Amino acid sequence: MTPAHADFLQDLRRTMPAARIFTDPLSTLAYGTDASFYRLRPQIVARVESEDEVAEMLRLARLHRVAVTFRAAGTSLSGQAVSDSVLAVLGDGFNRGEVLEGGERIRLGPGMIGAHANAMLAPYGRKIGPDPASINTAKIGGIAANNSSGMCCGTRDNSYHTMRSLRVLLLDGTALDTADPASVAAFRVSHADLLDGLAQLSRQLAGDPPLAERVRRKYRLKNTTGYGINALLDFTDPLEMLSHLMIGSEGTLGFISEITFHTVAEHPHKASALVLFDDLERCCRAVSALSAARDACGVSAVELIDSRSIRAVQGKPGLPDFLYQPVGPGSTSLLIELRAGDEARLGEDCAAIERLLADYQPQVSSGFSRDARECETYWALRKGLFPAVGAARPVGTTVVIEDVAFPIPQLADGVAKLTALFDKHGYDEALLFGHALDGNLHFVFAPGFESPAEVARYDAFMQDVSDLVAGEYDGSLKAEHGTGRNVAPFVRQEWGDAAWNIMRRIKALFDPDGLLNPGVIITDNERLHLENLKPMPAADALVDRCTECGFCEPACPSHGLTLSPRQRVVAWRRIRQLERDGEGAMELAALKAGYRYRAIDTCAATGMCATRCPVGINTGALMKKLQGPSRRSVLAGFAARHMQWMTAAARTGLRLAHLAGAQRLHALTGRAPGERKIIPLIPASLPRAAAPLPKPGGDGEPVALFVSCVNRTLAEGEGGESVAAHTINLLRRAGFAPIYPPGHDGLCCGQPFASANAADALASSQASLNDALLQASGNGRHPVYLDNSPCAARVKQAQAEGLLDARLQLFDAAGFLAEKVLPRLEITRRLPQLALHIPCSATEMGAAGSLQRLAASCCDELTVPDIACCGFAGDKGFTVPELNAHSLRRLKPALPETCRHGVSMSRTCQIGLTEHGGIPYASIEALLDFCTHPSGPS
Repeated sequence: MTPAHADFLQDLRRTMPAARIFTDPLSTLAYGTDASFYRLRPQIVARVESEDEVAEMLRLARLHRVAVTFRAAGTSLSGQAVSDSVLAVLGDGFNRGEVLEGGERIRLGPGMIGAHANAMLAPYGRKIGPDPASINTAKIGGIAANNSSGMCCGTRDNSYHTMRSLRVLLLDGTALDTADPASVAAFRVSHADLLDGLAQLSRQLAGDPPLAERVRRKYRLKNTTGYGINALLDFTDPLEMLSHLMIGSEGTLGFISEITFHTVAEHPHKASALVLFDDLERCCRAVSALSAARDACGVSAVELIDSRSIRAVQGKPGLPDFLYQPVGPGSTSLLIELRAGDEARLGEDCAAIERLLADYQPQVSSGFSRDARECETYWALRKGLFPAVGAARPVGTTVVIEDVAFPIPQLADGVAKLTALFDKHGYDEALLFGHALDGNLHFVFAPGFESPAEVARYDAFMQDVSDLVAGEYDGSLKAEHGTGRNVAPFVRQEWGDAAWNIMRRIKALFDPDGLLNPGVIITDNERLHLENLKPMPAADALVDRCTECGFCEPACPSHGLTLSPRQRVVAWRRIRQLERDGEGAMELAALKAGYRYRAIDTCAATGMCATRCPVGINTGALMKKLQGPSRRSVLAGFAARHMQWMTAAARTGLRLAHLAGAQRLHALTGRAPGERKIIPLIPASLPRAAAPLPKPGGDGEPVALFVSCVNRTLAEGEGGESVAAHTINLLRRAGFAPIYPPGHDGLCCGQPFASANAADALASSQASLNDALLQASGNGRHPVYLDNSPCAARVKQAQAEGLLDARLQLFDAAGFLAEKVLPRLEITRRLPQLALHIPCSATEMGAAGSLQRLAASCCDELTVPDIACCGFAGDKGFTVPELNAHSLRRLKPALPETCRHGVSMSRTCQIGLTEHGGIPYASIEALLDFCTHPSGPS
């Protein structure tokens, strides 16, 4: 650490909690990685929670002359969010939003995920304009700072054009709120020189008519190369120029601490079509026609998919038959989406667009489909292009996604010539696709940076791309991904000296000492794009395909507490590299020292990361592997053979705990995060022991009822009633005759043994369960009801792996209740409000929709907080309780004040939800039992 950084750190520790300041090798490595192919290791990482903390950090940066870079989600693709100085990571304090004027506007903090903002707007039929492909992970701060767009956004609905106002913190610590007249008036006085400087630049640009016209023309394309100097022409008030220059400035001019957007309509009626052309020129002429018709016919998106891309996804299930046939080098597909406010208008638009396309002689078309599942399959083709390269790339290579924009009339030439550059430089794996309505093309390829020759090849390719796009066609070298480090050396080539010098003067007005995100957008280093290239060494076959995009992070309960899945992979790659090289002994020791708790022990290992990962990586599988075989395999084997005794002992322990006082035991077993104790935490909301299982049977259709060991142990409510009692009530009420498997008190799905890596105990428990379920179901003639979501997921997985008989008809609770029980019942009571938690296992099984329908049928207003995984994770709610607490830290604020009831389908999840949500969470069976009785006469 440099002396200046040491002094900065000393002062920073006086103003911020030490727990949010990181200098250790594991943290700086983990946070020093974003989605780009660059890595810089920050000397200091600070998680900031308020504007005051950012202001103090900027004051210290000026005092000690150290550089500061801001990080939101870290999904940036061009190196905007990495630093070798101070990295300020946005914390929960910036995760806020408020819907205004009936959804016409929305005020957002920079820490809110874009998709969460859209979820807030969904009841109003609105959404924010920017729609980057990373919107489920990307945060508002990054979306605005990069002027991100996407498939439907175009150039009209991006942050620049939909921003209503913003609040920005400048390097000198001044906060400007453009929605506050008092703030604006004070700023005009205090920063008159800055505003005068912008006015002078505006006059200079307007006084050069050829350059001014070129700027206007280039911003009719998507363009994020350099600063948005169109602001100098679009506005006469320097304050408006300033606020719009902040959009796309990538944290180099100031910190956006709040932004208010005008929203756009989210039309509910949609249709999609795949259209194949055998001639690239005709395809691109059709794009021009679609662009002209976009407003009249509701054309929201047109994705161009080149022949290489088509071949890369051929064989995927569910696509139109014509995409399984061989395609020629000129073949190109268009994926078109139309949206309308009503079905009638959508039908008219579909017919009009089909007539328009016929004029360009497509080879074949799927026709427009309004079926949501079919349309989803079409769009899966487009979304599968990145994984097609990412998953298949050689170990050690990285994935580069670049995006350029050509004027629409030159789109066909641009596609052909870019493809030729792939061939020229030997990037045979490269795919090309893009947002055709805007002439915006993405290309994905997998260069290796392990040798000087490979770096030189990449450099030669980038030089040729720059000459082609910026030189030959005067297009955009960066259409929507931001300038970053990769294109900063080429900004001058794209814009020329006059515009480049205006951009340099803008940077000097805001940041004369170059302390804000240096090297990004403005640089004199012509080789910056070749420096600090990220290594991607082999680590383990389970995670080697990881591209470090960060899409997994919102689904991870430990993200922000210890490490995210991306950070686990980053650190393990470095550990393995250091072990192979035999160098860096001190760094290796430091990384290993923190890795056990921060990576392995606090990983929920539920696999939710895989559901968000573009290439399907389950980082939890690696953590379980690194955890190693259970050190208590003998005990696990005993438990598997004597599960009846184990559950009986657990019930006895619960009775004793309640006699002693759950609150008192909770206080006694409390522990600090990171401590390793033998005695687990006793939750304050400790469940009572379950009553003996009620007798099954009755008249009706037989159904085998497997009551999980957790539901045989833990009661549903304060009275000791069991989930099984509610389940049997429902099944009988709907005309079923439940049957327990033989020896049901001693059965277990094996989940506890799988979590502990006790392979023999797992195999033993699953074999016993298989035999019992076969007997109870009449060798598969009758359905099997699995009552606890994690257990159901384990049993279904075992069947998929061939460990359980394929004849068994396995149903999770939500699936069986929604499909076979609820249609036979009548809802007689509804709760006014209900909170629903969808367990990660339910998401994994595809049961989320069924669970949500069941819950919605029982209430007037349903709230579903966005918690992908609660972090209870089997027994980790007891052994690593900080994981559960961290994951559910936003639960209580997300619940309506008048909500008094919650529901889930995992008993262990319900413990943590009750503890941290402040309301009791019940099973879906208990809820339906309360709300239903048989249809018709009783």
